[in-house]
Amino acid sequence: MNYTPKQIVKELDKYIIGQTKAKRAVAIALRNRYRRSRLPAESREEITPKNIVMSGPTGVGKTEIARRLAKLVGSPFVKVEATKYTEVGYVGRDVESMVRDLVEVAVRMVKDNKKKEVEDKVMPIVENKLVDALFQNRRVTMVDVQREALFDELHSGKCEDEIVEIVVLETPKPMMAFGGNEITLGSMFEGLTPQKHKKKKMMVRHAREALLQEESDKVIDMDNVNEEAITLAEEQGIIFIDEIDKIIGKSQATNSADVSREGVQRDILPIVEGSTVPTKYGNVKTDFILFIAAGAFHVAKMEDMIPELQGRFPIRVELESLTKEDFKKILSTPKNAVTVQYSNLLKVDNINLIFKDDALDEIAEMAARENETSEDLGARRLHTIMESVLEDVSFNATGEHPMLDVVIDRTYVKNVFKDKEQKFDLKKYVL
Repeated sequence: MNYTPKQIVKELDKYIIGQTKAKRAVAIALRNRYRRSRLPAESREEITPKNIVMSGPTGVGKTEIARRLAKLVGSPFVKVEATKYTEVGYVGRDVESMVRDLVEVAVRMVKDNKKKEVEDKVMPIVENKLVDALFQNRRVTMVDVQREALFDELHSGKCEDEIVEIVVLETPKPMMAFGGNEITLGSMFEGLTPQKHKKKKMMVRHAREALLQEESDKVIDMDNVNEEAITLAEEQGIIFIDEIDKIIGKSQATNSADVSREGVQRDILPIVEGSTVPTKYGNVKTDFILFIAAGAFHVAKMEDMIPELQGRFPIRVELESLTKEDFKKILSTPKNAVTVQYSNLLKVDNINLIFKDDALDEIAEMAARENETSEDLGARRLHTIMESVLEDVSFNATGEHPMLDVVIDRTYVKNVFKDKEQKFDLKKYVL
Protein backbone atom coordinates (compact mmCIF):
# COMPACT_ATOMS: atom_id res chain seq x y z
CA MET A 1 0.00 0.00 0.00
CA ASN A 2 1.50 3.36 -1.04
CA TYR A 3 0.40 5.49 1.92
CA THR A 4 1.85 9.00 2.23
CA PRO A 5 3.55 9.87 5.54
CA LYS A 6 0.55 12.01 6.57
CA GLN A 7 -1.84 9.13 5.84
CA ILE A 8 0.32 6.72 7.85
CA VAL A 9 0.33 9.08 10.86
CA LYS A 10 -3.43 9.53 10.53
CA GLU A 11 -3.94 5.74 10.59
CA LEU A 12 -1.63 5.35 13.60
CA ASP A 13 -3.56 8.13 15.41
CA LYS A 14 -6.60 5.83 15.43
CA TYR A 15 -4.84 3.48 17.85
CA ILE A 16 -1.96 5.40 19.48
CA ILE A 17 -2.26 8.68 21.38
CA GLY A 18 0.53 11.26 21.15
CA GLN A 19 4.14 10.33 20.26
CA THR A 20 4.07 12.44 17.09
CA LYS A 21 7.87 12.34 16.63
CA ALA A 22 7.97 8.54 16.62
CA LYS A 23 5.01 8.32 14.24
CA ARG A 24 6.62 10.77 11.83
CA ALA A 25 9.92 8.84 11.90
CA VAL A 26 8.36 5.47 11.09
CA ALA A 27 6.03 7.04 8.49
CA ILE A 28 8.99 8.57 6.64
CA ALA A 29 10.93 5.28 6.83
CA LEU A 30 7.97 3.41 5.38
CA ARG A 31 7.38 5.93 2.60
CA ASN A 32 11.07 5.76 1.69
CA ARG A 33 10.59 2.04 1.08
CA TYR A 34 7.87 2.80 -1.44
CA ARG A 35 10.02 5.48 -3.07
CA ARG A 36 12.90 3.01 -3.33
CA SER A 37 10.64 0.39 -4.95
CA ARG A 38 9.83 2.86 -7.77
CA LEU A 39 13.47 3.45 -8.68
CA PRO A 40 15.48 1.62 -11.37
CA ALA A 41 17.27 -1.54 -10.21
CA GLU A 42 20.72 0.11 -10.27
CA SER A 43 19.65 2.95 -7.98
CA ARG A 44 17.57 0.67 -5.78
CA GLU A 45 20.56 -1.46 -4.80
CA GLU A 46 22.39 1.58 -3.41
CA ILE A 47 19.61 2.71 -1.05
CA THR A 48 19.28 0.92 2.28
CA PRO A 49 16.62 1.59 4.94
CA LYS A 50 17.47 3.95 7.79
CA ASN A 51 16.94 1.95 10.95
CA ILE A 52 15.21 3.50 13.97
CA VAL A 53 15.86 3.27 17.70
CA MET A 54 13.11 4.43 20.08
CA SER A 55 13.63 5.21 23.74
CA GLY A 56 10.98 5.84 26.37
CA PRO A 57 9.34 4.33 29.44
CA THR A 58 7.26 1.18 29.21
CA GLY A 59 3.66 1.42 28.01
CA VAL A 60 3.96 4.60 25.92
CA GLY A 61 3.48 2.95 22.52
CA LYS A 62 6.90 1.80 21.24
CA THR A 63 5.85 -1.74 20.35
CA GLU A 64 2.34 -0.73 19.29
CA ILE A 65 3.66 1.79 16.74
CA ALA A 66 5.78 -0.86 15.01
CA ARG A 67 3.04 -3.52 15.18
CA ARG A 68 0.33 -1.26 13.75
CA LEU A 69 2.74 -0.06 11.08
CA ALA A 70 3.40 -3.59 9.82
CA LYS A 71 -0.30 -4.44 9.92
CA LEU A 72 -1.14 -1.28 8.00
CA VAL A 73 1.07 -2.09 5.02
CA GLY A 74 0.84 -5.89 5.15
CA SER A 75 4.57 -6.40 5.70
CA PRO A 76 6.12 -9.44 7.38
CA PHE A 77 6.71 -8.35 10.96
CA VAL A 78 8.40 -10.09 13.86
CA LYS A 79 8.96 -8.81 17.40
CA VAL A 80 11.92 -10.25 19.25
CA GLU A 81 13.36 -9.72 22.71
CA ALA A 82 17.04 -8.81 22.63
CA THR A 83 17.55 -10.51 26.02
CA LYS A 84 16.74 -13.95 24.55
CA TYR A 85 19.87 -13.99 22.43
CA THR A 86 23.33 -15.08 23.51
CA GLU A 87 26.76 -14.65 22.02
CA VAL A 88 27.98 -17.36 19.68
CA GLY A 89 29.48 -20.13 21.79
CA TYR A 90 27.03 -19.68 24.67
CA VAL A 91 23.91 -21.77 25.24
CA GLY A 92 20.82 -20.02 23.86
CA ARG A 93 19.34 -18.60 20.68
CA ASP A 94 21.64 -17.10 18.06
CA VAL A 95 20.72 -13.73 16.57
CA GLU A 96 20.21 -15.21 13.08
CA SER A 97 17.04 -16.88 14.35
CA MET A 98 15.25 -13.50 14.21
CA VAL A 99 15.67 -13.55 10.41
CA ARG A 100 14.48 -17.16 10.26
CA ASP A 101 11.40 -16.15 12.29
CA LEU A 102 10.73 -13.33 9.82
CA VAL A 103 10.88 -15.73 6.87
CA GLU A 104 8.46 -18.08 8.63
CA VAL A 105 6.00 -15.18 8.95
CA ALA A 106 6.48 -14.26 5.27
CA VAL A 107 5.89 -17.87 4.17
CA ARG A 108 2.68 -17.98 6.20
CA MET A 109 1.49 -14.68 4.68
CA VAL A 110 2.18 -15.77 1.10
CA LYS A 111 0.64 -19.17 1.73
CA ASP A 112 -2.53 -17.57 3.14
CA ASN A 113 -2.81 -15.36 0.06
CA LYS A 114 -2.37 -18.36 -2.26
CA LYS A 115 -4.94 -20.27 -0.24
CA LYS A 116 -7.52 -17.52 -0.86
CA GLU A 117 -6.73 -17.63 -4.59
CA VAL A 118 -7.38 -21.39 -4.88
CA GLU A 119 -10.26 -21.52 -2.38
CA ASP A 120 -12.98 -21.45 -5.05
CA LYS A 121 -11.19 -24.23 -6.93
CA VAL A 122 -10.87 -26.66 -4.01
CA MET A 123 -14.09 -25.84 -2.14
CA PRO A 124 -16.22 -28.34 -4.17
CA ILE A 125 -13.77 -31.13 -3.18
CA VAL A 126 -13.98 -30.09 0.47
CA GLU A 127 -17.79 -29.97 0.39
CA ASN A 128 -17.97 -33.44 -1.17
CA LYS A 129 -15.83 -34.84 1.64
CA LEU A 130 -17.98 -33.11 4.26
CA VAL A 131 -21.17 -34.43 2.69
CA ASP A 132 -19.65 -37.94 2.67
CA ALA A 133 -18.96 -37.59 6.40
CA LEU A 134 -22.46 -36.26 7.08
CA PHE A 135 -23.93 -39.08 4.96
CA GLN A 136 -22.19 -41.67 7.16
CA ASN A 137 -23.60 -39.95 10.27
CA ARG A 138 -27.19 -39.86 9.00
CA ARG A 139 -27.22 -43.46 7.78
CA VAL A 140 -27.00 -44.61 11.39
CA THR A 141 -30.37 -43.06 12.29
CA MET A 142 -32.10 -42.57 8.91
CA VAL A 143 -32.92 -45.01 6.13
CA ASP A 144 -33.51 -42.57 3.29
CA VAL A 145 -30.71 -39.99 3.09
CA GLN A 146 -30.49 -37.61 0.12
CA ARG A 147 -27.08 -36.13 -0.69
CA GLU A 148 -28.75 -33.08 -2.26
CA ALA A 149 -30.49 -32.35 1.02
CA LEU A 150 -27.17 -32.63 2.85
CA PHE A 151 -25.61 -30.13 0.43
CA ASP A 152 -28.47 -27.72 1.17
CA GLU A 153 -27.94 -28.14 4.92
CA LEU A 154 -24.20 -27.57 4.51
CA HIS A 155 -24.69 -24.38 2.49
CA SER A 156 -27.34 -23.01 4.86
CA GLY A 157 -25.06 -23.55 7.91
CA LYS A 158 -27.51 -25.80 9.78
CA CYS A 159 -24.94 -28.49 10.54
CA GLU A 160 -21.92 -26.35 11.53
CA ASP A 161 -21.82 -27.78 15.07
CA GLU A 162 -22.39 -31.42 14.07
CA ILE A 163 -19.52 -33.81 14.85
CA VAL A 164 -18.16 -35.66 11.81
CA GLU A 165 -15.29 -38.06 11.26
CA ILE A 166 -12.81 -37.12 8.52
CA VAL A 167 -9.44 -38.38 7.33
CA VAL A 168 -6.61 -35.82 7.56
CA LEU A 169 -2.85 -35.81 7.23
CA GLU A 170 -0.97 -36.56 10.43
CA THR A 171 1.20 -33.63 11.52
CA PRO A 172 4.59 -34.74 12.85
CA LYS A 173 5.41 -33.43 16.32
CA PRO A 174 8.58 -31.37 16.93
CA MET A 175 11.39 -33.62 18.11
CA MET A 176 14.39 -31.34 18.61
CA ALA A 177 15.62 -27.80 18.13
CA PHE A 178 18.72 -26.53 16.32
CA GLY A 179 19.71 -22.86 16.61
CA GLY A 180 16.31 -21.87 17.90
CA ASN A 181 14.38 -23.69 15.15
CA GLU A 182 12.23 -26.72 15.84
CA ILE A 183 13.02 -29.63 13.57
CA THR A 184 10.73 -32.62 13.02
CA LEU A 185 11.84 -36.02 11.83
CA GLY A 186 9.08 -35.78 9.22
CA SER A 187 10.64 -32.66 7.70
CA MET A 188 14.13 -34.23 7.72
CA PHE A 189 12.97 -37.24 5.69
CA GLU A 190 10.31 -35.42 3.68
CA GLY A 191 9.66 -37.13 0.36
CA LEU A 192 11.39 -40.37 1.43
CA THR A 193 8.53 -41.76 3.48
CA PRO A 194 4.83 -41.84 2.57
CA GLN A 195 2.59 -39.35 4.36
CA LYS A 196 0.43 -40.82 7.11
CA HIS A 197 -3.30 -40.15 7.43
CA LYS A 198 -5.47 -40.52 10.49
CA LYS A 199 -9.16 -40.25 11.36
CA LYS A 200 -10.27 -37.32 13.48
CA LYS A 201 -13.63 -36.31 14.90
CA MET A 202 -14.44 -32.59 14.85
CA MET A 203 -17.22 -30.09 14.19
CA VAL A 204 -18.13 -29.38 10.59
CA ARG A 205 -16.85 -25.79 10.89
CA HIS A 206 -13.41 -27.03 11.99
CA ALA A 207 -13.43 -29.94 9.53
CA ARG A 208 -13.99 -27.50 6.67
CA GLU A 209 -10.88 -25.52 7.66
CA ALA A 210 -8.74 -28.65 8.04
CA LEU A 211 -9.83 -30.08 4.69
CA LEU A 212 -9.48 -26.71 2.98
CA GLN A 213 -5.91 -26.42 4.24
CA GLU A 214 -5.07 -29.94 3.10
CA GLU A 215 -6.61 -29.58 -0.36
CA SER A 216 -5.03 -26.15 -0.85
CA ASP A 217 -1.59 -27.57 -0.04
CA LYS A 218 -2.03 -30.09 -2.88
CA VAL A 219 -2.67 -27.31 -5.40
CA ILE A 220 -0.25 -24.62 -4.18
CA ASP A 221 3.29 -24.73 -5.60
CA MET A 222 5.44 -24.45 -2.46
CA ASP A 223 8.60 -23.64 -4.44
CA ASN A 224 6.92 -20.46 -5.71
CA VAL A 225 5.62 -19.71 -2.21
CA ASN A 226 9.14 -19.98 -0.76
CA GLU A 227 10.63 -17.74 -3.45
CA GLU A 228 7.94 -15.09 -3.01
CA ALA A 229 8.27 -15.27 0.78
CA ILE A 230 12.04 -14.73 0.70
CA THR A 231 11.61 -11.73 -1.63
CA LEU A 232 8.85 -10.35 0.59
CA ALA A 233 10.98 -10.73 3.73
CA GLU A 234 14.03 -9.16 2.07
CA GLU A 235 12.23 -6.17 0.53
CA GLN A 236 9.43 -5.44 3.03
CA GLY A 237 10.32 -7.25 6.26
CA ILE A 238 10.32 -5.39 9.58
CA ILE A 239 12.17 -6.72 12.63
CA PHE A 240 11.34 -5.06 15.94
CA ILE A 241 14.08 -5.62 18.54
CA ASP A 242 12.62 -4.86 21.97
CA GLU A 243 14.55 -4.36 25.23
CA ILE A 244 17.75 -3.51 23.33
CA ASP A 245 18.92 -1.49 26.33
CA LYS A 246 19.13 -4.72 28.35
CA ILE A 247 22.05 -5.99 26.23
CA ILE A 248 24.06 -2.83 26.84
CA GLY A 249 26.60 -3.22 29.62
CA LYS A 250 27.97 -0.31 31.64
CA SER A 251 30.95 1.57 30.31
CA GLN A 252 34.31 -0.07 30.96
CA ALA A 253 32.53 -3.31 31.90
CA THR A 254 34.74 -6.24 32.75
CA ASN A 255 32.45 -8.87 34.32
CA SER A 256 31.40 -11.85 32.21
CA ALA A 257 27.72 -10.87 31.98
CA ASP A 258 28.54 -7.49 30.46
CA VAL A 259 31.07 -9.07 28.11
CA SER A 260 28.38 -11.48 26.90
CA ARG A 261 25.99 -8.58 26.33
CA GLU A 262 28.56 -6.81 24.22
CA GLY A 263 29.03 -10.05 22.30
CA VAL A 264 25.30 -10.07 21.44
CA GLN A 265 25.66 -6.51 20.13
CA ARG A 266 28.56 -7.60 17.95
CA ASP A 267 26.49 -10.53 16.65
CA ILE A 268 23.53 -8.27 15.85
CA LEU A 269 25.78 -5.83 13.97
CA PRO A 270 26.27 -7.89 10.75
CA ILE A 271 22.55 -8.76 10.64
CA VAL A 272 21.60 -5.07 10.79
CA GLU A 273 24.46 -4.02 8.52
CA GLY A 274 23.51 -6.53 5.84
CA SER A 275 24.48 -10.18 5.54
CA THR A 276 23.17 -13.46 4.14
CA VAL A 277 21.39 -15.78 6.55
CA PRO A 278 20.70 -19.42 5.57
CA THR A 279 17.16 -20.66 6.27
CA LYS A 280 15.35 -23.86 5.35
CA TYR A 281 13.57 -21.92 2.59
CA GLY A 282 16.77 -20.49 1.07
CA ASN A 283 19.34 -17.77 1.73
CA VAL A 284 17.99 -14.41 2.90
CA LYS A 285 19.79 -11.08 2.48
CA THR A 286 19.19 -8.69 5.35
CA ASP A 287 20.45 -5.54 3.55
CA PHE A 288 16.97 -4.06 2.99
CA ILE A 289 15.11 -5.32 6.08
CA LEU A 290 13.94 -2.43 8.30
CA PHE A 291 15.11 -2.78 11.91
CA ILE A 292 13.32 -0.88 14.67
CA ALA A 293 14.91 -1.13 18.12
CA ALA A 294 13.34 0.03 21.36
CA GLY A 295 14.16 0.20 25.03
CA ALA A 296 13.51 2.16 28.21
CA PHE A 297 17.20 3.16 28.56
CA HIS A 298 16.85 3.84 32.30
CA VAL A 299 20.26 2.52 33.36
CA ALA A 300 22.20 2.23 30.12
CA LYS A 301 22.09 4.99 27.52
CA MET A 302 22.09 4.83 23.73
CA GLU A 303 25.65 6.16 23.80
CA ASP A 304 26.72 3.03 25.72
CA MET A 305 26.05 0.83 22.67
CA ILE A 306 29.11 -0.16 20.70
CA PRO A 307 29.76 2.66 18.17
CA GLU A 308 29.34 0.40 15.14
CA LEU A 309 25.81 -0.56 16.23
CA GLN A 310 24.93 3.05 17.05
CA GLY A 311 25.85 3.96 13.49
CA ARG A 312 23.41 1.38 12.10
CA PHE A 313 20.49 3.09 13.88
CA PRO A 314 20.81 6.65 12.58
CA ILE A 315 17.26 7.74 13.47
CA ARG A 316 16.76 8.23 17.20
CA VAL A 317 13.36 9.03 18.67
CA GLU A 318 12.53 9.74 22.30
CA LEU A 319 8.95 8.98 23.39
CA GLU A 320 7.46 11.14 26.12
CA SER A 321 5.76 9.95 29.29
CA LEU A 322 1.96 10.08 29.15
CA THR A 323 0.10 12.98 30.77
CA LYS A 324 -3.39 13.14 32.27
CA GLU A 325 -4.74 14.48 28.96
CA ASP A 326 -3.11 11.57 27.11
CA PHE A 327 -4.70 9.05 29.49
CA LYS A 328 -8.14 10.57 28.98
CA LYS A 329 -7.73 10.36 25.19
CA ILE A 330 -6.56 6.73 25.49
CA LEU A 331 -9.74 5.94 27.42
CA SER A 332 -12.05 7.45 24.82
CA THR A 333 -10.44 8.15 21.42
CA PRO A 334 -8.78 5.00 19.92
CA LYS A 335 -10.84 2.43 18.02
CA ASN A 336 -9.68 -0.18 20.55
CA ALA A 337 -10.07 2.06 23.63
CA VAL A 338 -9.99 0.29 27.01
CA THR A 339 -13.54 1.47 27.79
CA VAL A 340 -14.81 0.03 24.49
CA GLN A 341 -13.12 -3.30 25.22
CA TYR A 342 -14.74 -3.62 28.67
CA SER A 343 -18.13 -2.49 27.33
CA ASN A 344 -18.06 -5.17 24.64
CA LEU A 345 -17.01 -7.85 27.13
CA LEU A 346 -19.80 -7.09 29.60
CA LYS A 347 -22.49 -6.80 26.91
CA VAL A 348 -22.15 -10.59 26.64
CA ASP A 349 -23.62 -10.77 30.16
CA ASN A 350 -26.34 -8.14 29.49
CA ILE A 351 -24.50 -5.23 31.12
CA ASN A 352 -24.46 -1.92 29.23
CA LEU A 353 -21.57 0.13 30.63
CA ILE A 354 -21.94 3.92 30.42
CA PHE A 355 -18.78 5.88 31.24
CA LYS A 356 -19.37 9.50 32.24
CA ASP A 357 -16.81 12.14 31.30
CA ASP A 358 -16.01 12.94 34.93
CA ALA A 359 -15.22 9.25 35.54
CA LEU A 360 -12.68 9.29 32.69
CA ASP A 361 -11.17 12.46 34.21
CA GLU A 362 -10.81 10.77 37.60
CA ILE A 363 -9.29 7.56 36.14
CA ALA A 364 -6.87 9.57 33.97
CA GLU A 365 -5.78 11.71 36.93
CA MET A 366 -5.32 8.62 39.09
CA ALA A 367 -3.20 6.90 36.42
CA ALA A 368 -1.00 9.98 35.95
CA ARG A 369 -0.58 10.37 39.74
CA GLU A 370 0.35 6.72 40.29
CA ASN A 371 2.87 6.81 37.43
CA GLU A 372 4.48 9.86 39.03
CA THR A 373 4.61 8.52 42.58
CA SER A 374 5.61 4.93 41.77
CA GLU A 375 6.93 3.09 38.70
CA ASP A 376 5.97 4.66 35.36
CA LEU A 377 3.98 1.89 33.63
CA GLY A 378 2.55 4.14 30.92
CA ALA A 379 -0.85 3.16 29.50
CA ARG A 380 -0.60 -0.27 31.17
CA ARG A 381 -1.51 1.48 34.43
CA LEU A 382 -5.02 2.00 33.05
CA HIS A 383 -5.63 -1.76 32.92
CA THR A 384 -4.81 -2.05 36.63
CA ILE A 385 -7.20 0.77 37.53
CA MET A 386 -10.00 -0.37 35.19
CA GLU A 387 -9.87 -3.90 36.59
CA SER A 388 -10.35 -2.51 40.10
CA VAL A 389 -13.15 -0.17 39.00
CA LEU A 390 -15.12 -2.93 37.24
CA GLU A 391 -14.27 -5.85 39.54
CA ASP A 392 -17.62 -5.79 41.35
CA VAL A 393 -19.63 -5.43 38.12
CA SER A 394 -17.70 -8.22 36.37
CA PHE A 395 -18.08 -10.57 39.33
CA ASN A 396 -21.86 -10.10 39.73
CA ALA A 397 -22.78 -10.11 36.02
CA THR A 398 -24.37 -13.47 35.19
CA GLY A 399 -26.23 -12.84 31.93
CA GLU A 400 -29.42 -14.31 33.47
CA HIS A 401 -31.04 -10.87 33.75
CA PRO A 402 -32.32 -8.44 31.08
CA MET A 403 -29.99 -5.74 29.73
CA LEU A 404 -28.99 -3.41 32.58
CA ASP A 405 -27.44 0.05 32.32
CA VAL A 406 -24.49 0.53 34.70
CA VAL A 407 -23.29 4.15 34.96
CA ILE A 408 -19.65 4.73 35.93
CA ASP A 409 -19.15 8.30 37.19
CA ARG A 410 -16.59 10.12 39.35
CA THR A 411 -18.39 9.22 42.60
CA TYR A 412 -18.37 5.51 41.68
CA VAL A 413 -14.63 5.57 40.92
CA LYS A 414 -13.83 7.46 44.15
CA ASN A 415 -15.84 4.97 46.22
CA VAL A 416 -13.86 2.08 44.74
CA PHE A 417 -10.53 3.71 45.62
CA LYS A 418 -11.47 5.48 48.86
CA ASP A 419 -9.22 3.13 50.91
CA LYS A 420 -6.28 3.36 48.51
CA GLU A 421 -6.41 7.07 47.69
CA GLN A 422 -4.34 8.20 50.69
CA LYS A 423 -1.49 5.93 49.64
CA PHE A 424 -0.82 8.04 46.58
CA ASP A 425 -1.75 11.48 47.97
CA LEU A 426 1.79 12.80 48.53
CA LYS A 427 1.05 16.50 47.81
CA LYS A 428 1.08 17.42 51.53
CA TYR A 429 4.75 16.31 51.70
CA VAL A 430 5.86 18.64 48.90
CA LEU A 431 7.54 21.81 50.26
